[in-house]
Amino acid sequence: MNDQLKRALVTGGSGGIGAAICRRLARDGHHVYVHARQHISAAESVVREITSGGGSAAALHFDVTDAQGSRQALESALAAGPIQVLVNNAGVHDDAVLPGMRPEQWHRVIDVSINGFFNVTQPLLMPMIRTRWGRIINISSVAALIGNRGQVNYAAAKGALNSATKALALELASRGITVNAVAPGIIATPMSAGVFDEQTIERLVPMGRAGLPAEVAAVVAFLSSAEASYVTSQIISVSGGMA
Repeated sequence: MNDQLKRALVTGGSGGIGAAICRRLARDGHHVYVHARQHISAAESVVREITSGGGSAAALHFDVTDAQGSRQALESALAAGPIQVLVNNAGVHDDAVLPGMRPEQWHRVIDVSINGFFNVTQPLLMPMIRTRWGRIINISSVAALIGNRGQVNYAAAKGALNSATKALALELASRGITVNAVAPGIIATPMSAGVFDEQTIERLVPMGRAGLPAEVAAVVAFLSSAEASYVTSQIISVSGGMA
């Protein structure tokens, strides 16, 4: 199939990394659904930026933890045709050391990353399978690979996502669909700005700097392309050498 003009969905597309992925996929010729749950105006701003530059995009609003709501929103999008590129980027932090972690902190983080992965991915699979071409990229975290104090819930959620990536890759390998994960380290976004100062970054990151959202998006773009047709079941760290 032509590698251009495929339809892509990026969950959490209004955030720093998600927006960079949306811009890059649109630049590469995809029609991009920019998903958001709360930050609807931010998603619509990304859409306007893409379309004003000649790209194709639309906003999509739903809560990935709401199975019925997710399915209804996705069925509406699928009415226009299959979505062949899926980037499961939605995720949340709610940090605390485990002895002091509230149950709702644990369940919310797990719910978004794992149940959200199922609620979004499962309805898209049969339409994707029928086209015999697809790319699923799950945004994980370096925390799943090396751990991080105060993030047992987040590391557990992203570790489970890595395992789901490998299992789903085996199920879909014969159908022309690849499944991979990208594990960012410290990326320069508004969310990380208040957490990691320059000294901490220099201490933790062998390259001595935070990564850029565009650097994560570049790896996602490759995994979404025809050139990555023989790459599947991989967890690719974008972390400046942290893992």
